[in-house]
Amino acid sequence: MTYTKNGKTYHCTVEATLDVIGGKWKPLILWHLGDNVMRFGQLQKALPGVNAKMLTKQLRELEEDGVIQRTIYPEVPPRVEYTITEFGRTLIPILQALCAWGALYLDIENGTTSGAASQCPAAKSKKETGVTG
Repeated sequence: MTYTKNGKTYHCTVEATLDVIGGKWKPLILWHLGDNVMRFGQLQKALPGVNAKMLTKQLRELEEDGVIQRTIYPEVPPRVEYTITEFGRTLIPILQALCAWGALYLDIENGTTSGAASQCPAAKSKKETGVTG
């Protein structure tokens, strides 16, 4: 079965998901936005290594997919803010799972407890609730 959305054809739903959040910067943009309202410069500072052109491209794609909202305020100088949409919030559990998996991977890779799990809100909440897995 094939699916079509925004002029793109997908052969499975995982392909569609990866198209929306795949890549180096999109998950990190979404992770940093979380419950925050951020301006372009704030996002750029939060993502060391991303250049302005790539950040602009990724933000536009996320906006086109309905995952983030761009608000322009009619001020001088113009102010633009980015927030995650309600639809975009449905990705937060996926990002939390990726964070927890990354922490597990880093701990396994180092052969010791590196403390990576303490950097991940998802892993922290699991410890607090006693959930393992």
